[in-house]
Amino acid sequence: MYAITIPEPGGPEALVWAEVSDPVPGEGEVLVDVVASAVNRADLLQRQGFYNPPPGASPYPGLECSGRIAALGPGVSGWAVGDEVCALLSGGGYAEKVVVPAGQLMPVPDGVDLVTAAALPEVTSTVWSNVFMIAHLRPGETLLAHGGSSGIGTMAIQLAKAVGAKIAVTAGSKEKLDFCGELGADILINYREQDFVEEIERATDGAGADVILDNMGAKYLDRNVQALAVNGRLAIIGMQGGAKGELNIGALLNKRGAVTATSLRGRPPAEKASIVAAVREHVWPLIGGGHVRPIVDRTVPMSDAAAAHRVLEESSHIGKVLLTR
Repeated sequence: MYAITIPEPGGPEALVWAEVSDPVPGEGEVLVDVVASAVNRADLLQRQGFYNPPPGASPYPGLECSGRIAALGPGVSGWAVGDEVCALLSGGGYAEKVVVPAGQLMPVPDGVDLVTAAALPEVTSTVWSNVFMIAHLRPGETLLAHGGSSGIGTMAIQLAKAVGAKIAVTAGSKEKLDFCGELGADILINYREQDFVEEIERATDGAGADVILDNMGAKYLDRNVQALAVNGRLAIIGMQGGAKGELNIGALLNKRGAVTATSLRGRPPAEKASIVAAVREHVWPLIGGGHVRPIVDRTVPMSDAAAAHRVLEESSHIGKVLLTR
């Protein structure tokens, strides 16, 4: 088969479409013929040499895919060759074939085509696990999602709206904020021109955000704590603004707040399977009912993955960028 390889870390040009060995499914795994994958920030970090796959995972980038089951490994039940699926991966999505633990497979939701389904596994699993399973966002509470026009942000807006929460977002342009508003965001903050702490305080009559979904890390840590409501929960899922920051414990104590930090890729298969099962139970009916939809900015041929990486680096997109076979 062919896959995107990274012979040496570097810029987008480091991505090389090359012939590699076909993967073979082991116990509890399935082999998927990949139709599409999606580009995530983690893939950019892997390309640069900063985010290696966990032990035993495929060395190729790609944390999600859609496709058709080509073969079943020993001990797999409930799936059949030819089933159309999408999957949460530890790596290997930028390839013609990938091996997936059966617990990380999901059927393509009703109303979604097979290519577009590649936009769903990572964002739905990230948002549902952090905002709902960990931070326990409830109806009537306020969610602040940084990077509201990203794949994660657009999914967070829709899921929070579906459960009756109020949504605030940050983004860097009027175009992106307008799109967030169309999806259901109530409070639109241009981080280039406005201070999100002040805007959240104003919009909530001083109460603050009950849950903050943060992709920035260190750069926003202090201000995120300031923006939290009493008993607020800050969920950190990225480090685009740096890895090391100073946490004001006194301010956090005054808020009786909680800070969590999670990633999906390195979790054990059993934990991923639990998250995927929750997504199938709670999110798939919302997608099938037309209440939530994947947002795809554009598709790029998989062999030209470098072009897709440049799009993410420019942050010119809204939603997801897909790679297609």
